[in-house]
Amino acid sequence: MIRPARPDDVPVIHRLVRELAEYEKEPEAAVATEAQFHDALFGDDPVAGAHIAEHTPDGGGPAAVAGFALWFRNFSTWTGNPGIYLEDLYVRPELRGHGYGKALLTALAELCVERGYDRLQWWVLDWNTPSIEFYTALGATPMDEWTVFRLDGEALRDLGAKGGA
Repeated sequence: MIRPARPDDVPVIHRLVRELAEYEKEPEAAVATEAQFHDALFGDDPVAGAHIAEHTPDGGGPAAVAGFALWFRNFSTWTGNPGIYLEDLYVRPELRGHGYGKALLTALAELCVERGYDRLQWWVLDWNTPSIEFYTALGATPMDEWTVFRLDGEALRDLGAKGGA
């Protein structure tokens, strides 16, 4: 089952982000707090959304969180329409292969269609072959001719302090 995240999901979202950081070999980079996730998702001015995949064990029992998708709205100046940028998609390793990743992406694609958004896009690490193959099988197109740039940390502070001069 896929559903929008609720405020009581924040602790598990935080835990899953840390699991994802471990998987992506950068655990020290995941410094966001539960309070920051709560504010980003459910505060006075939410800047992101999240969906939760729930797994019900064979034979019944309580549902457990299998994975999540965390996203935010972006905008294309070329199409003149918003879209969704998928920041994180993560399914716990022991529950991969059950369709949760596809179900999460399907839920976001449905949201795009319902809202008239033109794009659903995300980044994937070059070495993450299983994910690349999964996304390609769904019909996603790699944007090989683009290079991602990031300005953060000291470089961001320096540029910002100089007023761009």
